[in-house]
Amino acid sequence: MNIKPIAIIEGCYPEKFGIPRQARLVTSAEAEIKLIPPYQSKDFLDGLENYSHIWLIFGFHQNEWQGDAKVRPQRLGGNQKMGVFATRSPYRPNGLGLSAVKIVSIDYDNVMITVEGHDLVNGTPIYDIKPYIPFTDSILDAESQFAKEAPENCRVSIHASAQMAFNLLDEKAKDLIQSVIAQNPLPPYHQNLDRIYGIAILDLNVRFKRNQHGFEILEIHRNF
Repeated sequence: MNIKPIAIIEGCYPEKFGIPRQARLVTSAEAEIKLIPPYQSKDFLDGLENYSHIWLIFGFHQNEWQGDAKVRPQRLGGNQKMGVFATRSPYRPNGLGLSAVKIVSIDYDNVMITVEGHDLVNGTPIYDIKPYIPFTDSILDAESQFAKEAPENCRVSIHASAQMAFNLLDEKAKDLIQSVIAQNPLPPYHQNLDRIYGIAILDLNVRFKRNQHGFEILEIHRNF
């Protein structure tokens, strides 16, 4: 079966590095889901206002599966292997992902849905949209021995060199930057306290490094 995108997502993540590893971990992350022809008609969205959340079925378009049956989950430190179907790894035979996100607003005239809490890089192809139905989609007695709880957030501080630029941002941007870095976007084997990292968020480039207490933001610049 050949499938084609019905929409494209545009949001706050210009690149893969730093994107939360699951949806809804960073609730301040907003994006627009823009339907594309021949689905660019408000008739496709009629009735969606009856729901608070939707499922996005999307493609990991920047990853390519190499045929491996096992992968190295970040949750296990990137060293131990598990079967790909026992993980949420983006490296999969058919390259499909599934995320539940909250609807912020629906623009029927422009055939666009604004959502929050997403975990997708800009340009990700959306292959289907389905309403989230609590009585069947929320399984209260479900168990997961592998990932029982959300990862603990790291402490994020602002160095004096970045404080002025940080203060000029609106509250949502401030929360987004701190929340993304607090998720610890680094590979588990990166423990060097001297190494400086750069992350693209919105139209900003944020440079930060690890310290003994968590992370410290060093610089914030706008990408022009």
